[in-house]
Amino acid sequence: MNDELPITPAAPAVHLSLQGKGGVGKSLIASFLAQFYKARDVRATCIDTDPVNQTFSQYAALSAQHLQLMDGNQIDRRRFDFLIESILSGEESFIVDNGASTFVPLWHYMVENRVPSVLRESNRRLVIHTVVTGGQALADTVTGFKSLAESCESRSIVVWVNEYFGPVEHDGKKFSQMSAFLEHEDKVAGTVVIRRRSPDTFGRDLEEMIARKLTFGEIAFATGFTLMSKQRLRMIQRDLFAQLDGLKLLPPKDADGD
Repeated sequence: MNDELPITPAAPAVHLSLQGKGGVGKSLIASFLAQFYKARDVRATCIDTDPVNQTFSQYAALSAQHLQLMDGNQIDRRRFDFLIESILSGEESFIVDNGASTFVPLWHYMVENRVPSVLRESNRRLVIHTVVTGGQALADTVTGFKSLAESCESRSIVVWVNEYFGPVEHDGKKFSQMSAFLEHEDKVAGTVVIRRRSPDTFGRDLEEMIARKLTFGEIAFATGFTLMSKQRLRMIQRDLFAQLDGLKLLPPKDADGD
């Protein structure tokens, strides 16, 4: 499917944050992506499809729109049509945060309706972002990665290795050494590591920023953060953005002829 049509370097990207396990940082990475695009002065529309916890849309600076997927107590899969049509009608990139409760319905919809092919035919690049985390959720998040990798195109997944809950290791093996990764390595476009740092300093600063739904850009003017807190958060931002730059998710600067 990857070789059906070429995608130009300037093609807008569709970033989907997907993971079947809740509370592992899925909405956080969507916010990091949106901040990265904003910092690099590239336009992106942000959409929050989580029917339970609209965390992404709580970041006022990111202006994420909430897409209602529920009809009463049931998920109305036809409402995914509206999401895809919104993506196809615009010229900018999209960053979509999906809830854990709609992980299976959305991905089933994507596969059943051949959405990756539809996007490719419209010259749009699909990038799937999923989280693998340490601690008790390790097995569940690895399973989530496998379920995506088994049915997606090659080089379409960005794995966010979240060390916040502990090392992402099993039996002494890092994620890149686990069988789940090795069996599906061809599906992975790259990784971004959310590094585990000192919990009393870096950890508490990041927790405060997340709790207040602030962006890195807002921290410089925010009250309640010491100068050193702001310095530590800038260090986290530089690290994450440098990793994202390395993945070449943005169009080349001269792709539009500038």
